[in-house]
Amino acid sequence: MKILFLVQKTQRIILDRLYEGVAAHCDCDLRWLEDDEQADLRGWFRRRIDLARYDRVLSFLRFKKEIRQWRFLRTIPNLVFLEHDAYQNYIPCKYTNKFSRHYARLPWARVLCSGAGVAARLQGEGIDAVFVPKGYDQTLFSDLGLVRDIELAFLGSTGSVVYSGRKALLEELGKVENLIIARTNSGDEYLQTLNRIRFFVSADVGMGEYMVKNFEAMACGCVLLAYDQGDVENNALGFVDMENLVLYRSLDDLRQKLAMLRKTPELAEKIAANGQKLAREKYTFATIGQHIVTALEAPLRPAAPLSWWENLRQRYGI
Repeated sequence: MKILFLVQKTQRIILDRLYEGVAAHCDCDLRWLEDDEQADLRGWFRRRIDLARYDRVLSFLRFKKEIRQWRFLRTIPNLVFLEHDAYQNYIPCKYTNKFSRHYARLPWARVLCSGAGVAARLQGEGIDAVFVPKGYDQTLFSDLGLVRDIELAFLGSTGSVVYSGRKALLEELGKVENLIIARTNSGDEYLQTLNRIRFFVSADVGMGEYMVKNFEAMACGCVLLAYDQGDVENNALGFVDMENLVLYRSLDDLRQKLAMLRKTPELAEKIAANGQKLAREKYTFATIGQHIVTALEAPLRPAAPLSWWENLRQRYGI
């Protein structure tokens, strides 16, 4: 299968290994688009792409750029979106319901969602949504065997409105526990700091799915304390409370389980080891890349015929 894979040239998270994981399982033409190119997809395609060469067009571009160009996107055959932010469709933020509206305009396109629950909800709205989980860069994240001199910590952002629930929970936890909340540079600094943490607090409150940091922390041998996203997500991911991670629904729940783990360090070590094993076996970017290609291979829905105006715009590039 020949795939045209469109990705963002400038992105905070390093996803090169994910792209390599996709390319390892198909004939992949990877293109890195600058911001201005993402803002003018019609012009970029007209100058650079012969769509007849490809079996699928996989877009992993900025959603806020894509939604302004839905009329052009309707003219692209065999279109699939890789989407890590569609959970924002169902939480109070600037993108509430916008994913639903956007994909309803493109009902023949497939959407690869990183949340099982989000995929199910979109399917209920008539969208061809498929669950493909997030993962982690297996070439970067691992247990380095360092001394875990940071007992309890969270690394990452709390500034966005999307993270308001995360921020509130971490602030409350910080009032009663010696919690470190910090941001690091991507790459080695982040890796080294994760490897110093014994208990990593994941506070994806209200998001409905687990963010990438969960898999990174597990891969580095932290005991993952994760806000419980519910049975749909946990069953889909193989997350089992007190076996390969620690799930909590409230601050009291979190503190009770943390106190128990402090008293029984052998249990904490077992949970960390099981979590790391799960991450290594199922959530490397190499494995996720294979899942993405499998999701691309299934037949897509037939596209509706273009209108006379869409045909005209496509033919003459207007």
